Amino acid sequence: MKQQTIAKKVELVGIGLHKGVPVKMTLEPLDENCRIHFYRSDVGVSIPLNPENVVDTTMATVIAKEQYKISTIEHLLSAIHAYGIDNLKITLDNEEVPIMDGSSIGYCMLLEEAGILKQSSPKKILKIKTPIEVKEGDKFVRFEPNDACIFDFSIHFPHPAIGTQSYKFKFSTKNYKEEIARARTFGFLSEVQYLRSIGLALGGSLDNAIVLDDTTILNKEGLRYKEEFVRHKILDAIGDMSLLGIPLLGAYVSYAGSHKLNHLLTKKLFENSNAFEILESEESQKIYEYALQNA
Repeated sequence: MKQQTIAKKVELVGIGLHKGVPVKMTLEPLDENCRIHFYRSDVGVSIPLNPENVVDTTMATVIAKEQYKISTIEHLLSAIHAYGIDNLKITLDNEEVPIMDGSSIGYCMLLEEAGILKQSSPKKILKIKTPIEVKEGDKFVRFEPNDACIFDFSIHFPHPAIGTQSYKFKFSTKNYKEEIARARTFGFLSEVQYLRSIGLALGGSLDNAIVLDDTTILNKEGLRYKEEFVRHKILDAIGDMSLLGIPLLGAYVSYAGSHKLNHLLTKKLFENSNAFEILESEESQKIYEYALQNA
C-alpha cells in the first residue's frame, strides 16, 4: 500500500452548479507526502485540504483561505478518494469546481485518462477504534469500528419518488464506479426560486441534477439507479470524509446526514484521539488492502 498521485496533467472546462460561471480545472501530480491542495490561479491562493479550512456547508462543502473560496468540492474529492489518490494539485480559475453531470463519473473518467502513479512512501490508514457520533434532532452521522470500509446511509423524504431509501456500500474502486459514481445530485423545483434569490443553483439544470416537482421526477431519462438519491448521499459522504486526509478503515453510518454533520464528525474525530489510530506498519496496511480487495 503505497501513496499514489496521477501519472500526467489533465484538464477540463465546465460550469459551477451554484454560481453558474465557466471554470477551467487542471489536475497535476504532486510528490509523496504533499497531500491534496487546491489552487485558485485567478487570485494566486493555495488552499490545503483539511477540516480547518471548511467555511460553509449550507448547500455544498466550501473551503477558503482568507476571503478566497472554493466551493462544491465534494463530488471531485469523492472520485479522487475512490481512486486512492493521496497527492494532487487541483487548479481552478474561479471559485467553484465544475458540476459535470451532477455525479462523479466524469471525474472518474478524467482520473483514468490521467493514469495512476504509485509512489515510494507508504500510505497511512485511519482505523476507527470506538464509535463517535454527531446528531441534530433525528439526523446523525457516526463512525463505528469495522474490519472493512463501509458507508451505510438511510434517508427519508416525504415525496412519492423518494420516500425511505437505504444503501450499504462496501468500499473499493471497482464497487464505487459501478454502484456510486453515476448517482446525481438532486433538488426540488419548489426550492429553485429561493436558491437562485440567494445566489445558489444558478448553473443547475436537468443536465446536471435530478429535479423533482411535487409528485414526480422531471428528467425524461428517469433514474440511473433504483436508489439513486441515497447513493448520491454516499457519494457526497465519501467526498466529505476525504477531508480526513487519510483513508478510512471503519464504518460510516448515517440517517439523513448532511455536509454540515459530516464536517462536524471529522472535527469531532480529530478532537478525540482515543477514537482512532493511525496504521503505518506493513502488516496493518495489508489488512486494509485485503479489505478493499474483498469488497
